[in-house]
Amino acid sequence: MVPKNTAFDLQTCARPNILALEPYRCARDDYKDDGTNILLDANENAYGPGLALNGEGKLPGANVNGTSDSSASIDVDLLGLNRYPDPHQADLKQLLCNLRNTHTHTSKTIGPEHLFVGVGSDEAIDALIRAFCAPGKEKILTCPPTYGMYSVSAQVNDVSLVKVPLQLPAFNLDVPAIQKALASDPSIKLAYLCSPGNPTGKLLKKEDVQAILETNWNGVIVLDEAYIDFAPEGSSMAEWVAEWPNLVVMQTLSKAFGLAGIRLGAAFADPAIAQILNNMKAPYNISNPTSQLAQAALSSKHLSTMNRNKDLIVKQRARLIKELPKVPGVGQLHGGTESNFLLYQMLDEPSGKPSNEVALAVYQGLAEEKGVVVRFRGKEYGCEGCLRITVGTEDECTRFLQEIRSVLESVYKKKKSLSSSEEEQKEQEASAVVA
Repeated sequence: MVPKNTAFDLQTCARPNILALEPYRCARDDYKDDGTNILLDANENAYGPGLALNGEGKLPGANVNGTSDSSASIDVDLLGLNRYPDPHQADLKQLLCNLRNTHTHTSKTIGPEHLFVGVGSDEAIDALIRAFCAPGKEKILTCPPTYGMYSVSAQVNDVSLVKVPLQLPAFNLDVPAIQKALASDPSIKLAYLCSPGNPTGKLLKKEDVQAILETNWNGVIVLDEAYIDFAPEGSSMAEWVAEWPNLVVMQTLSKAFGLAGIRLGAAFADPAIAQILNNMKAPYNISNPTSQLAQAALSSKHLSTMNRNKDLIVKQRARLIKELPKVPGVGQLHGGTESNFLLYQMLDEPSGKPSNEVALAVYQGLAEEKGVVVRFRGKEYGCEGCLRITVGTEDECTRFLQEIRSVLESVYKKKKSLSSSEEEQKEQEASAVVA
């Protein structure tokens, strides 16, 4: 059939910035999970959801008709799925506030009026850019290396990026450079700061965040706390939004809570900003099952499960920090230890220097030969030769430690057979990989 509308041309009809987009990539785009792989690539909670499930991994007391008996701890209302969900989610918001009202950073108390809830943190990232940045005119500031969705959302919304890299090697904020950028460019409307950072695993200093909040600049500081529950107690600054009208703190249930599959994120903010975000959102953006599972996870019984799983991850994190340096070819821990992942350098030879060639070969060897999937981060600013390793269960960490030793030995044997020109070419190819 010959098309009738010969004037249609996708390349000139669609927005240029959208046509230029590359889809978000993860290690599982290259290595599909067949059910036997050890997945240490996406910073998920390897111990499972933070829910008090029974021995069969099911909700206790649930009946097949969607009702539950009196002993059920979670009531997922299957019979109510024909109705639209609550557009306001006040009960869920109050539970999130209860979790973060620690009074560590302020004597004030935050409530549902301080909250926006969305589909993961990504909805809040995008909504903030749409709320504060005029397409083609205004900008956001980021501090590489950092979470990739800030730049993706900026590109989708035709918003430019200003990058002020973290200071190396410690991955601290370059406060004077950030202040200078914000004060000198009024078109910057948002500054995205990640704490603990991804891929750095480093908790930002409260005094550094405060110094940026105090900058003479008409814009909003967005603090991404996706991994905050793996940091020391009292680290979250969510309640601090009661003190700072130009602060937004984003969180998620995908990490410590082990609920990546329900896609629930939150943005804590001054009520005026929260109202803007709530005015913008789709009317029923949080499904009933998501809301019901999230509310259950935030109740005391299930919080104890989350905390137990978190403690197990922290224990295995300490184990990896102790054991990885004993593996020939593993370099320094490059970053912080306040998350559920670690960033380690792979060396061109034992006791050598960081190498993207070796890191990429180890990444590929672990996945293709051993069924262990981690994340190659060597193309990120300041992360040459680095792999990001999610902390798994005890058994997963045991196998990972065995396999990375084996793969590194194999990589070094192959390197010895290469000529200097071939080795240089391999290094260049590895450095050209889009991670």
